[in-house]
Amino acid sequence: MEKEFTGLINQHKGIIYKVCQLYCHENEDRKDLFQEIVIQLWKAYTNFRGEAKISTWIYKIALNTALSNLKIEGKKKFIRTISDHELEIPAMEITENEHLKSLYQAIQQLTEIEKAIIMLYLDDKTYEEITEIVGISKTNVGVKLNRIKLKLSKIIKTN
Repeated sequence: MEKEFTGLINQHKGIIYKVCQLYCHENEDRKDLFQEIVIQLWKAYTNFRGEAKISTWIYKIALNTALSNLKIEGKKKFIRTISDHELEIPAMEITENEHLKSLYQAIQQLTEIEKAIIMLYLDDKTYEEITEIVGISKTNVGVKLNRIKLKLSKIIKTN
């Protein structure tokens, strides 16, 4: 079972890294959160029934762990710039690069739940998957996504 779990973590570590990058400011905090997420995944692994995609299950636990840690730390809110290196963005034209940089800077200004929803949306998760991970209705996902898109548009225009 341990070997299977380790393989699962290695296969889906990108999901965990994304959540850590989104919710932690310092490298040490990201490492701590990564470890905490893996611990929570291990604790829940025996209860995974396979009713959802494994990636959906991992996202749900990772986001819940990250949000719980924020509450524990006194709901500290970090706003920072994500570099192209951190996002592992391949070389692009300057204009595309600047647009992506603006988008990710704007995302950092969203609330914690808004960050989670837009991250899942940008990862091509369906409304159903977002509903399952975040725990809100499908209709509410659509409403929130529209509001988040408008909010991001306003933030980008003012910057």
